[in-house]
Amino acid sequence: MRNSLNAMVINIGKSGVNDNVIEEIKRQLKNGEIVKLRFSRSMSSNKDEFIEEIVNKTRSQLIDVRGNVAILYKRNRE
Repeated sequence: MRNSLNAMVINIGKSGVNDNVIEEIKRQLKNGEIVKLRFSRSMSSNKDEFIEEIVNKTRSQLIDVRGNVAILYKRNRE
């Protein structure tokens, strides 16, 4: 889990999750296996729905959620 210290952080603002955000998360997961998603405070009521959508669309695993930060993991097959 030491790699999480070097994880890419993606900020998700009030515009929410769209195709561009999903593609960026996929790209970062491919590059580094671990991604931290930081949600704005205004999204706290819908955060769980967004996390579930992202996990499904990126085929990643949710490792942890602490406050407004979620950590995702996807194993590289290379």
